[in-house]
Amino acid sequence: MGFGSYHWSATDQHGSEWFVKVDDLGFAEDGREEEFGRLGRSQGTALTLHRDAGLEFVLAPVPAEDGAPLWRLSSRYALSVFPMIAGTAGEFGPHRREDLAEVTGFLAELHRATPAVAHLAPRAELLLPGRDGLNAALADLGRPWTGGPHSEAARDLLTLHEERVRQWLDRFDRLVDEVRGDGSDWVVTHGEPHPGNVMRSPTGAWLIDWATVQMAPLERDMWMLTDAFAGMLREEPAGADEQLLAQYSRISDRTVSPAGVALYRLWWPLADVAAFLDDLRRPHSEGEDAAAALKYLALNLEAASA
Repeated sequence: MGFGSYHWSATDQHGSEWFVKVDDLGFAEDGREEEFGRLGRSQGTALTLHRDAGLEFVLAPVPAEDGAPLWRLSSRYALSVFPMIAGTAGEFGPHRREDLAEVTGFLAELHRATPAVAHLAPRAELLLPGRDGLNAALADLGRPWTGGPHSEAARDLLTLHEERVRQWLDRFDRLVDEVRGDGSDWVVTHGEPHPGNVMRSPTGAWLIDWATVQMAPLERDMWMLTDAFAGMLREEPAGADEQLLAQYSRISDRTVSPAGVALYRLWWPLADVAAFLDDLRRPHSEGEDAAAALKYLALNLEAASA
């Protein structure tokens, strides 16, 4: 269970329980070494943040005997092992207002720890994933899509929103130019600090799942705590932006940029639109996955509106 990975609980010969994660390095062999290297750097970053930078809220992997945070299980799969925490994670969505101060503190401390891992964490590229495929779909609206039973419905949706999607892409490019700078002030970011990646127990709280860690603009994290994230999901905003941004600045000595928040507010739904269109233009059959892709394509085309 889980998105993109397989997870188990395991009990060793001494009776200790562990959380075991196996990541799929990809169907195509020529990309597996690069993905293994990226995952290794991500897990190594989490381990360094916990062990060397002293961030106890970082749930990091247990290193192997050779010190590596990731072990090559086979040509296609990689294994990592974590402490088993008797806690409960939340669900994807906005944070509860009463949790915002704690998570803001976590992120401010994380960003302050950047010097410890700047040499190790993967570096973000401010490129929209799937941009080439999205451009190809926009250029191919004038003829039928024959990939599968939902292809034509996907084409109809994109045709309906074509002008807006092109406007969003233009705005995305303008925001990237404004946010990119020279990258010297980028910080280490978790990437997805929503409630589903916060585990709570009677003894404390942890940020989990560091596979998306990157050096990036600080807004890559902070936007998920703002009303912009709730607005994208069409949920009730907490109305606490002023307080949490002031708290963040006080702890981190950094300021959250409105342009950075706007960039990631647009990034998420556009990346999903590109991914779902790619799925629906490819050969597919009737089934829950394709039907869900069409449903979420429609929702994201609406959600990308600023």
